[in-house]
Amino acid sequence: MKRCFLRCKIHRATVTEADIDYEGSITIDQSLMELALLEPFEQVDVYNVTTGTRFTTYAIPGKPNEGQICINGAAAHLAKPGDLVIIASYFYLENSEVSTHTPTLVFVDSKNRFVKRSS
Repeated sequence: MKRCFLRCKIHRATVTEADIDYEGSITIDQSLMELALLEPFEQVDVYNVTTGTRFTTYAIPGKPNEGQICINGAAAHLAKPGDLVIIASYFYLENSEVSTHTPTLVFVDSKNRFVKRSS
């Protein structure tokens, strides 16, 4: 039997932009994606700490080391610049894999600069 577990997250990032005219997704600073081990087009859940809304989309890389977190497309109705969000990815593990799994957690400051990573 497989069960779903947190694989990685970027914790309390600040939304820098919201672009309703984009076709969809969330643009994430490429360096943060790499630290979190997120791949381009990987499915992510976004939890808006500021408003309580949640949505699922996919990640696309932005320019590295610029701190960009842009909510695109219809999801732009669910977050605005300045909102705090948690960006999480999950995956399935066999029971035998659960005891050795540790998620990758990336923590950022208010400018989306890397602070620390645990895994």
